[in-house]
Amino acid sequence: MQFRSIFGRVAPAAIGLLSIVVGWADQIVMKNGDRVTGSVIKKDAKSVTVKSDNFGVVTLDWANVTSITVDKPINVVLGDGKAVQGTIATAGDKVEVTSSGVKQSVPPADIAVLRDDAEQKNYVRMLKPGFADLWVISGNIGLAGTTGNAKTASFSIPVSLARISNSSKTTAYFNYIRASADVAGVSTATAQAVRGGWAYNRNLKPRLFATVFNDYEYDKFQSLDLRAVIGGGLGYIAWKSDRGRLDLLGGADFNHEKFDPARPKLAFTRNSAELYWGDDFNYKLSSRASLNQSYRMFNNLSNSGEYRQNFDAGLGVKLAKSLTWNVSFSDRFLSNPAPGRLKNDVLYTTGLGFTLAK
Repeated sequence: MQFRSIFGRVAPAAIGLLSIVVGWADQIVMKNGDRVTGSVIKKDAKSVTVKSDNFGVVTLDWANVTSITVDKPINVVLGDGKAVQGTIATAGDKVEVTSSGVKQSVPPADIAVLRDDAEQKNYVRMLKPGFADLWVISGNIGLAGTTGNAKTASFSIPVSLARISNSSKTTAYFNYIRASADVAGVSTATAQAVRGGWAYNRNLKPRLFATVFNDYEYDKFQSLDLRAVIGGGLGYIAWKSDRGRLDLLGGADFNHEKFDPARPKLAFTRNSAELYWGDDFNYKLSSRASLNQSYRMFNNLSNSGEYRQNFDAGLGVKLAKSLTWNVSFSDRFLSNPAPGRLKNDVLYTTGLGFTLAK
């Protein structure tokens, strides 16, 4: 009797609590009658993402949604740009948004954006990040060598940094390689090059952005003591999706080159204005592998017919949380090198590396 008495008091409370929990669940009904229950994470122009009770995170076509109910306050951006926080529910052919007791009915097409609290926090962080926020740093250290009749050693460090927000993109890179050989007691360097620089893009319109950049280069075996380039221009986002992006760029720059051959009397310096054009491309091949590529053509305005080409590509495969396998390829072509030097220099590295995000 005592058990029945306790059960009689507890059961209604448990059922009531369960009803509240179920009542709080967001619900979406599709045109084909499918019903998805869970928590709405976000909605953009074409799709709505839901953390469902039974199928994990799913993305649905907003055009195929006939009914939506969000019982907990969610961040809503309407078609006119007005942002409110409230609950939403379908009523006939309209969607009712209730915020601070005020209800307004709008067509489904006027629900521009939905964000839960976590998505809203990330959006604000991407919109106005602190200087130390959003950086992704990746790189690796490569070592190789032999010993015995011949001693060889090579050392390489490719490092890249990227910081992408809703309004800007900042990148930087550094590549260093050094190789030496010792045969029959005679030691000589076989490769020694350093490349580095930075770039900053600022959005002007949804697909148009301004860009500035600054590059530096040293290559012992091209007799290049220093190349310093600073320039800027405009870029256009030709393609963008969740998996990648293709930017087309063009502009002008100033190029300072100092060549220092083995014979000091042959040293010379060149300064020139250039027009440049090219692309930046990145693509997520899978959840673990990503590809990036960059190309620039620099046409010399000071000396007609002369030009430079830069091509860089990299592949990163995530092996663990911060551990990656990286392959990088960097090619520099110069139409008018120092006397006795080849026009093309290629730097490529591979090895285990790291990726750090903040």
